[in-house]
Amino acid sequence: MTDPAPQQPIPAATLVVFREAAGPPELLMVERSKTMVFAGGAMVFPGGRIDPEDRQLATLHPTYADAAARIAAIRETVEEAGLAIGLSPLPTRETLAELRRRLHAGTPFGQALDAAGLVLDLAQLTPFARWLPAHAHMRIFDTLFFLARAPEAAVATVDRTENVRLTWTTARALLDEADNGRATIIYPTRRNLERLALFASFEEAVTQAKAHPIRPVTPFIEARDGVDHLCIPSDLGYPVTSEPMTGAIRG
Repeated sequence: MTDPAPQQPIPAATLVVFREAAGPPELLMVERSKTMVFAGGAMVFPGGRIDPEDRQLATLHPTYADAAARIAAIRETVEEAGLAIGLSPLPTRETLAELRRRLHAGTPFGQALDAAGLVLDLAQLTPFARWLPAHAHMRIFDTLFFLARAPEAAVATVDRTENVRLTWTTARALLDEADNGRATIIYPTRRNLERLALFASFEEAVTQAKAHPIRPVTPFIEARDGVDHLCIPSDLGYPVTSEPMTGAIRG
């Protein structure tokens, strides 16, 4: 029997938000509700689907070929964490809360921005990676990852709809939590955390991101020493490029 073809990928975007700390930079992570079909109960970066409204707004930013993805990452971060990244001027806490309320109520992002007197500043985001799985039987997201720095003194709060909590943590600390069974991370998140753990600052992450092409990362299965491994290409900046299939959580 022929294996079914992979499902049509869903365009998505996610934002890796950095916050300076005494040691390695901290990253914003959210825990998805266990009821969610995709990555239920897992720790992930803020993000979600690219909506038609994101694509419409992208026409106002022709300089960026990935404008719709940048806009989706900004919008999702406002909705999920209440953080104003990629917005100008930096909104007050009250303005940001009203923007978030409008988005949760279904107001199109462009209209909500106009009402708040805000414009998009897409230059605040740096492309980091693109993940495009190719497995069958599962929902597939074609996801662009971006890096951004959190505004100083910003306070993130969980939306408690798709997500149940959020936390600031170093990449290494979350990897250790997952290895000790105290957190769940899916395969793309693990590989990205391992890469992010290399950096001592936001600037280091941006420099490495700019040195590697944004090429789709499509995991593949390969037998190594008689054991099936889930692998990724070795030339995209990731320090770990394979994991035994028995331990991989694919979403």
